[in-house]
Amino acid sequence: MSPATTPTGAEQRRGPFRPGERAQLTDEKGRMNTVTLTPGGAFHTHKGLLAHDAVIGQPEGSIVVNDTGHRYQVLRPLLSDFVLSMPRGAAVVYPKDAGQIITMADIFPGARVVEAGVGSGALSISLLRAVGDHGYLHSFERREEFADVARGNVETIFGGAHPAWKVSIGDFQEEVVKQEAAGSVDRVVLDMLAPWECLDAVATVLAPGGVWISYVATVTQLSRTAEAIRADGRFTEPDAWESMVRGWHLEGLAVRPDHRMVAHTGFLLTARRLAEGVTGITPKRRPSKTEFTDEDLQTWTPRDGDWSPETLGERVVSDRKLRRAAKDAASTVQRGAFKGTESPGDQKDV
Repeated sequence: MSPATTPTGAEQRRGPFRPGERAQLTDEKGRMNTVTLTPGGAFHTHKGLLAHDAVIGQPEGSIVVNDTGHRYQVLRPLLSDFVLSMPRGAAVVYPKDAGQIITMADIFPGARVVEAGVGSGALSISLLRAVGDHGYLHSFERREEFADVARGNVETIFGGAHPAWKVSIGDFQEEVVKQEAAGSVDRVVLDMLAPWECLDAVATVLAPGGVWISYVATVTQLSRTAEAIRADGRFTEPDAWESMVRGWHLEGLAVRPDHRMVAHTGFLLTARRLAEGVTGITPKRRPSKTEFTDEDLQTWTPRDGDWSPETLGERVVSDRKLRRAAKDAASTVQRGAFKGTESPGDQKDV
């Protein structure tokens, strides 16, 4: 491909290692560290010094040796490695859920997609890879600080701004109907506390046959969103599921499941937009309680019944931490580096 037709970020993923790139170093015990390659720089551990110049110019999959004879396998970090170790303000959508969203919502090259909220940009990166340079992703975020963190992370992994990405600040249900024409969106992806509040906005901008997928953390959110979709009548019957990933220990005859796993992270719920003026078919089922009352809500939000991060058990992010994460994310674009963020699997960014 010529430079004009090379997809955004592709050059970051191929060829020999270059100055400013990140390299993942794995030692003989399987411990991983991610470093940013700098001419004349060095990776220091208690086991010696590895010169960055020994890595620069080498192809991926090379073995390099430090000054005391310890060997390291060198590869570029995968997207999953980046997501779990990048600067963050809000909790990220895990790779296992991002993969499900891309597939089950049928995010295709060239698709027009809107999402809310952006968080730290983990899901935005996956969506941009799926829609490609000729697609369209419009991300809505209520807090400018979160948007700043997301911009820094997206520009780091793509090597600059992505041509298909637009970020807007404000409430999704108010802003999306102002900025997107009715029936012009192929897919809607919501990662928010109360997605049922956006029902009218989603129904307005989503094209007939388009997919709405929501990511929620609790059973209560899942149930209320599903019942709101059913009561509205403009969507197909909702489907819901969760995915769990369990790794395996592989060593000789000792083949067994890992002791730890990534279990519940969130629920995914999908529904599709029906044609204008069409009312959905209600599946025949036994009668059951489908209405929420104030008493129902008070059983799990004894303070004030609001749908806030605190009542849903989410950790509240301080303004100070958000400012620091935004600064770290922005600095990675300039330096091409992480600042000592540790990820699962003993991986460290140096």
